[in-house]
Amino acid sequence: MTRSAGLRARFGRLPVVSRLVLAVAITMSLVLTGTAGLVYWRVQTALDRQLHDDLAAYRHSLDRAVRAGTAPPPGPSGSLYQVLDTRGRVLGASDAVRHRPLLTPAELDSAAHGHTVRRDVGSLLPITPDTLRLQARRVRTGGQSRVVVAAVRRGHRDEALRELLAQLAFASLLTLIAASFVGYRTARAALRPVERYRSGAATLADGAQNLRLDVPADRDDEITRLGHTLNRMLDRLEASAVRERRFVADASHELRTPLALLRAELDVALHRPRSAEELTGTLRAVEGEVQRLIDLSNALLALEELGGTDHVVRAPVCLADLVEAAVAPHLRTAGRDGRVLTVAAADTTVEVDARWLRPAIGNLVDNALRHAAGPVRVTAEVRGSVTAEVRGPVTAEGRGPVTAEVREPVTAEGRGPVTAEVRGPVTAEGRGPRLRLVVADEGPGFPPEFLPRAFDRFARAEASRTSEGSGLGLAFVQAVATAHGGTAHAENTGRGAAVVLDLPG
Repeated sequence: MTRSAGLRARFGRLPVVSRLVLAVAITMSLVLTGTAGLVYWRVQTALDRQLHDDLAAYRHSLDRAVRAGTAPPPGPSGSLYQVLDTRGRVLGASDAVRHRPLLTPAELDSAAHGHTVRRDVGSLLPITPDTLRLQARRVRTGGQSRVVVAAVRRGHRDEALRELLAQLAFASLLTLIAASFVGYRTARAALRPVERYRSGAATLADGAQNLRLDVPADRDDEITRLGHTLNRMLDRLEASAVRERRFVADASHELRTPLALLRAELDVALHRPRSAEELTGTLRAVEGEVQRLIDLSNALLALEELGGTDHVVRAPVCLADLVEAAVAPHLRTAGRDGRVLTVAAADTTVEVDARWLRPAIGNLVDNALRHAAGPVRVTAEVRGSVTAEVRGPVTAEGRGPVTAEVREPVTAEGRGPVTAEVRGPVTAEGRGPRLRLVVADEGPGFPPEFLPRAFDRFARAEASRTSEGSGLGLAFVQAVATAHGGTAHAENTGRGAAVVLDLPG
């Protein structure tokens, strides 16, 4: 592993807050270093320009004095000079540098050959005494060559730059500390809800029930949206847990009776020797209970699949063919019992999941044949848009329900013309075509006290659990309707019972 890869790995193992603070600190360090460097360069350039102008003016005045053979003029504060021959002997100099050579032999030779020599003596850091900036140039006077060296002290310039460096370092350090602190507080404040959500999720993992994360309702930032997403996930997990507990409870409750019957049949058969005819009867009873267990298991699994996830896949299907295929297996039973089973389905196409709707219709027909009397009628129609001709006040905005007293079924969605004579106020919901499927009989109807719980799991109109059927048929029908985005309800018509499915078509 390379060094950079190791650093990235160690950085990735740090807590998120530490990584954010470190990133802010590194970024601010780069920004502050660049800013300080720019300020320092601008100030240094200004000071050097001023020093250079003073030194150039002083050297020009020295050159004129040497050419004229006059005394050197006074220069700016802290200025020094030397006048050398080409061999390096000092012919004239300021007192401070009379015995101190300012040029190296190489610089003296370069100046003697006509080049201008510029050099700084001493350094800014570390601090050295007698820091100078000098210029040396050849000057001819009286037919001879002289090297004139002009120098000015850099003490004030260097002191100003050192003070600037100290102030920049101090200001940058304070700014870096402040930025890191603000970044730390901001990161902690931003991640506090995440930690709260994590603690809540950990509570759920420890077995807490009905857990909801405290998400502010007046915000719409990334953390808040995360909280709403987690709440939806928690709701789904809770719903899954409820379904799982309900499935286990329902299965254990309903399996107890057929298993007990199986055990009783076998105990009786094994209690004493039985004839072949008696054993055959016992085996047939056992076969019936086993089939009941199989049907019950299949029904529970189908309900669980419908309620667990979105398993409905809509596809275009002919409504008449769908209903006839669902009813066909029951025609023989109806004929054997002397019952009339009629179908009236519109020859139109609907968008449904036939895989689930077909057995739902079959369950309704089977219930009607099993528990009712008289003919059984299956009707299916698609209701679309209508125009209503009314005699009284009308509301038709397609947004919500309104009571309508009509002479025939009306759907008002405002998309196509159909005339209906209405005697009172009308409401149009306008949500697209609806599939209405009704299975009606002419039996005694549902007991009034049973209607509110007709679609509950294992609900039966008969009190005995040994009666025929598992009590899951209507529950399955409602699950299919809900999965399609529709509704199911049972009612007594006065002539019998009817179960109505209302689905988006």
